[in-house]
Amino acid sequence: MEQLQSPAYYLAKAVELATENVRNNGGPFGAIVVTADGREFEGLNRVTANLDPTAHAEVTAIRNACQGVGDFDLTGATLYTSCEPCPMCLASSLWARIGHVYFAADRHDAAAAGFDDALFYEYFEPSSDRRLMPVAKVAPGRGVAVDPFDAWRGYHGRTAY
Repeated sequence: MEQLQSPAYYLAKAVELATENVRNNGGPFGAIVVTADGREFEGLNRVTANLDPTAHAEVTAIRNACQGVGDFDLTGATLYTSCEPCPMCLASSLWARIGHVYFAADRHDAAAAGFDDALFYEYFEPSSDRRLMPVAKVAPGRGVAVDPFDAWRGYHGRTAY
């Protein structure tokens, strides 16, 4: 196992990645996933460069780490990111089973630079009326909504996640 560095070390690297990414037509965000055994996987914000609203630095770092380790489960890994993760990136970290997240700048620093995700954070507040994007459960016209889950439970080749 490699000797792991301090959070400040990885955060400085993530900030450097983010700054360099701006020079390469990307957004000002960078991230690094460090696995439990010390392997590092970088991610850059490529939202505008790739025309992909999910290409946040944290998500690309998680994707790179999963491909690198050959598993969707990153239990024991740590995410270091140049800025406080948005709700999508936090959810992605949870799904990847990331053990800890460290960030440098916060959401207020991002807002001051024109990246104001306040509405997205507020959307998940218990008091939110969800006007930004209404979400509702509706019964399908035909079939049963739980049919895919019944098929999943009956599928013997499934991989649990």
